[in-house]
Formats: sequence, C-alpha cells, structure tokens
Amino acid sequence: MIDVVDRYYSFNKYLKEKYGKRVQKITIDAAFTCPNRDGRLSFGGCVYCDVFGSGSGASLRSESIEEQVKKGAEVARRRYKTDYFIVYFQAFTNTYGPISHLETLYDRAISEASRYGKVVGLAVGTRPDCVPDEVLDLLASYSDDLEVWVELGVQSIHYRTLKLINRQHGVAEIVDSISRVKAKGLKVCVHIIFGLPGETKLDMLETVRVMAALGIDAIKIHPLYVVEGSVLHKWLQAGRYKAISMEDFVDVVVESISVLPPTVVIQRLTGEAPSGMLVAPLWTSNKQMVRRAIEDELVRRNTYQGIGFKVGLSVDELKPFSS
Repeated sequence: MIDVVDRYYSFNKYLKEKYGKRVQKITIDAAFTCPNRDGRLSFGGCVYCDVFGSGSGASLRSESIEEQVKKGAEVARRRYKTDYFIVYFQAFTNTYGPISHLETLYDRAISEASRYGKVVGLAVGTRPDCVPDEVLDLLASYSDDLEVWVELGVQSIHYRTLKLINRQHGVAEIVDSISRVKAKGLKVCVHIIFGLPGETKLDMLETVRVMAALGIDAIKIHPLYVVEGSVLHKWLQAGRYKAISMEDFVDVVVESISVLPPTVVIQRLTGEAPSGMLVAPLWTSNKQMVRRAIEDELVRRNTYQGIGFKVGLSVDELKPFSS
C-alpha cells in the first residue's frame, strides 16, 4: 500500500529534498494594485475579488514590509522551527509597477528576511498579462542566489470563463507568459480555480491537462469561494451562481492529481477566504478537513500523481480553449 505522503508531490516534500529542512514562506503585502482594478483594463477586478487581493490585508493596516517580515519570521521559527525562508509577494499583482520600484520592494523584503535566517527563494504572485520581459529580467537577476518562482493567476484555460469572470485577458496571454517565464530560467507556479461559473468537471480537468502540457513546475488549486461584497456574492444571491460542493471539489482534485506529471510540485490543494468574509461554500473554512478528505480519497481509489498523465496536447486539442 502506497503511503499517502507518496501519492502526490507536495511543496514541503520538494523543499525538504532540496534544502534538507523545512522552508517557510513569508508573505508580503506591498500595497500593489491590479490593472483590472485601477482602470487600466477595468474597475472592480474579477467577479470573485476581495478587498485584500488574496493577501493578508497588511498594507490596509499600514504594516511596513519590515513589520510583515518580522511577524512572518517569528511565526516560522516558533511554529515550524525553521529559519529558512521564501519571501512571497502575494497580494494583488506584484509585477505591476516601474522596474525601479519593484526592485526596491524585492530588495527590502529579502534584506529584512536575511536578518532572521537564510532566504533561499523569492516568489512573486502576478497575472499572465503583467510579466513583460524587463520584469522577468529583473527577477532573473535574483536567480544566481535564490530560487525564483513566478506565480501566475491562470484560473482557467477556457476563454468563455475568463471573459465571464472579468479577467480582462485571454488564453494567449496565459500560454505566452508561461513560455517566457520558463525561457528566463525561472520556475512557474500556476494558480487554478475549481468551481468557476459554468464550468463542468471536464472543463476543470482540461485546464489541468493543458497546464501539464505547457511544462509548469508547480500548481496551486483553489476552490472558488464567495466573499461579501463581491460581484459573485450578488450572483449567488440572485441565483445566478451555485457554489461547488466539497464532494465535487474533492473528486476533481483527486482526478487532477492523477493527470499531473509526477515532477510537478503541488503547492496547494485547497484554500480559504479571509477571516470573516466568507459567504459560501462554508466547508472551505476548514482547510485541514478538506485536505484530509482529498488524501483519504486518494487512498480509497488507490491512485496517485502521474498515473493518468499523457505527454503533450495536439494543436487540435488546444483549439477549443480559445473560443
């Protein structure tokens, strides 16, 4: 019987193999915005977007980068007994700004984290349409000393979905950004969402299969949750949207794991809304319960990462996602 820890390639396992000990992310909210919120592309963001932009809300509390790093390092050392860190710029679009400004922010966070331990990596969350070559060149300049991850919010490979949720970019930007990030020698982690409006289980699995075919290094899987004040909240109230059930989410995650190549690092299997803002589905508030359900289902089906992976996708298979 395969042990559950060997049924998928977790981020903790990857980091322990590489560095010989636990490595903890220190999350940074550097007061970035997003072209889908500030009017360059649109206002209000994606239909599910919250006021924190998937971050901690630290910038809204006027916490400096230095204060955030100190808190993160203290938690890592106390709770996880580690002083190896990855500095993670998480909230909103962390490549959206002048190069000099980006460099200053990255340098500040790395320098401050180095005061508390060893910084082994830099991770930057962004959008597929916000990674121009000059930004990638800047990120690549850190790669001599650090492992650099570019985390792309892909969400879905289906154009109809991207349009519906107001992403303001298409499939071409997704494919192009992954290709250019990899060409710079940087690691790419894609974020995808299960339970998006109108998507079937097949749609979700197709997103995973295309990501695998594009040669990603890692993936984060999120359930779509509804937060107060979002457009999606209004859709839910009007009966235009129904949240994914835990059973359906676990089912598609387990099948997704099976079709991913065994070398792809699974950085996240589920996610949760900011405290006090969750409207639905309520089961997403208990990440440990959801992860256990996924792991139990892997064992029950006696399946594991890579068992259903197929190398590549044909041009014909890719065509449906562009319309």
